[in-house]
Amino acid sequence: MQPNRILSARQLCIGYGHKLIGSHIDLDLQLGQIVCLLGPNGSGKSTLFKSLLGLIPLLGGQVVLQGRDLKLWSRPQLAKTMAYVPQASDGVFAFQALEMVLMGRSAFIGHFGAPSKQDRILAHQALERLGIESLAHRPYTQLSGGEQQLVLLARALVQEPKVLILDEPTASLDFGNQLRVLQHIKALKQQGLAIFLCTHQPEHARRVADTVILFKKGQVVAQGPTASCLRVETLAELYDLSTTDVVQHLESRID
Repeated sequence: MQPNRILSARQLCIGYGHKLIGSHIDLDLQLGQIVCLLGPNGSGKSTLFKSLLGLIPLLGGQVVLQGRDLKLWSRPQLAKTMAYVPQASDGVFAFQALEMVLMGRSAFIGHFGAPSKQDRILAHQALERLGIESLAHRPYTQLSGGEQQLVLLARALVQEPKVLILDEPTASLDFGNQLRVLQHIKALKQQGLAIFLCTHQPEHARRVADTVILFKKGQVVAQGPTASCLRVETLAELYDLSTTDVVQHLESRID
């Protein structure tokens, strides 16, 4: 095992019950690295994420986290090592932002415990780290999409994970908030976290990712360093477009 490798998947077969969604999937994630997953809707990206998080059983292959088979990890152990950041949503209950962040400490608190003074300190520090401590006592449902996304990121950070998995972290955000979230993601990489995210924006992958994985119909069709893998021709093939369409959309930012 390479010194910085924290997560690896070999020959994964993923799906639900007897329904196979993807197969023959290999990937590695290292500390201090951002890996970006791109692919069309319905290609199996969410299923892959849930499989890596241990939320659904594998249909084949193996996931290894810190040198140990994922099947040997308990849910509390996983929560202290891997954190998942979903897309922001309005939710049902108007929890304060601070309460939302404290939910990330549940693996440390236990089912019937209450947040300690230290848990609250960590929650405030996570909000401050992302520049949103002023939102601590605001109802989550009254925050903007960008603010909600940062609160969810803070919730993940208080888990004190080594791996962050982010599902389209800039979806539905305005241009300014997209850039702010990407800047925070790059800063977390510099702090040594391993980050695996998916996006529908090749420009975002080009901005932050060290490695990209192109995923289509449950198969890895290409993966490698961003500069060499993320090209007009590969994007055209991935999304069934002409190279002219891709160039026009990206305004020649990727060649």
